[in-house]
Amino acid sequence: MEITLDTKIYDLLKEYPFMEDELIRINPKFKKLKNPILRRTLTKIASIKQAAIVGGMEPIELLNAIRKAVGQEPVQEVPKEEQASEEAPLWITQEPAAIFSANELLDQGKNPLAEITKKLKSLPDGSLILLRADFKPEPLIDALKEQGYRVYSAKSGEEYLTFIKK
Repeated sequence: MEITLDTKIYDLLKEYPFMEDELIRINPKFKKLKNPILRRTLTKIASIKQAAIVGGMEPIELLNAIRKAVGQEPVQEVPKEEQASEEAPLWITQEPAAIFSANELLDQGKNPLAEITKKLKSLPDGSLILLRADFKPEPLIDALKEQGYRVYSAKSGEEYLTFIKK
């Protein structure tokens, strides 16, 4: 299996089970992989690139650490995508209908994506949910955007605030 930035964490761990401990060694933030709910669900949608963002790492740095651990040659620097600074949309100023903590949900063995999706389905159109986390929930953001929700995420102090509009 050739490991790339697009490789899903689930596929990586299925092919190389020892990589769970290795990922935690590379970045202690990945200790959340020990959570069985997260392991069964979010790892199936999270790529190495997204995991790096969650862990506050450069994607190429994580990719090459993983490739080295499994005996693959490192890849050359991947050109950074030009990222326009996304301005905060006005809709994030409205009162959230619900506020979630990704860290608390994970500590309780719950899947943040499932909990938020369930809540969104019960809310009227135009409603807003706020998700707080000590990491950028990149896989969750991408999954919600694919479902048609508007999502904006920004770092505020030591946490990430992710706004989801139905």
